Amino acid sequence: MNESISSGSEVGRDAIPRQYLSFLLEDEAYAVDILRVREIRVWEHVTPIPNTAAFIKGVINLRGTLVPIIDLRERFGLDPRPYGPRTVVLVLVVADAGQERTMGLVVDGVSNVCTLAPDLISPPPDFGGAVHAEFITGLATLEGRMLILLDSDRLLNLAEIYAVGQVQQQANLDASPPPPSGEGD
Repeated sequence: MNESISSGSEVGRDAIPRQYLSFLLEDEAYAVDILRVREIRVWEHVTPIPNTAAFIKGVINLRGTLVPIIDLRERFGLDPRPYGPRTVVLVLVVADAGQERTMGLVVDGVSNVCTLAPDLISPPPDFGGAVHAEFITGLATLEGRMLILLDSDRLLNLAEIYAVGQVQQQANLDASPPPPSGEGD
């Protein structure tokens, strides 16, 4: 299903419509630039990697390339959900530290491909420092629903993912009870 939306006024380079692949998390619709999507795969077993953030599910071997798999629900702080028949992995190519990397995103399901003219995309609201919206490139209304457009390069930046993992690990250590201390210390 390919949904096309435009406004009629398409003059200049900035007015070129772009295609996005939309998908669901919870009941919210998100989208990434279709040019970043290499394939859509059904959920399959991954090889876990120790000492990584909970949202990093592990890696898969995709035709000789090890691809890190990130659960986007958990990356966004949503409650984990068991993977089912509609659960898919979006395999994306992202720019990270000046090179391209292949990464996978676990999402609840894929919706469709849509074409959006730039004048139909609103910039993300300024939440101040209270909400991290750096992954959001814009918002659009599609079929009466808000569509959140994501910047896959920022979302899947390995240095930031590593930093988030370190913070989560430290939080887990801080939350665990202290070891018993010996008498006479």
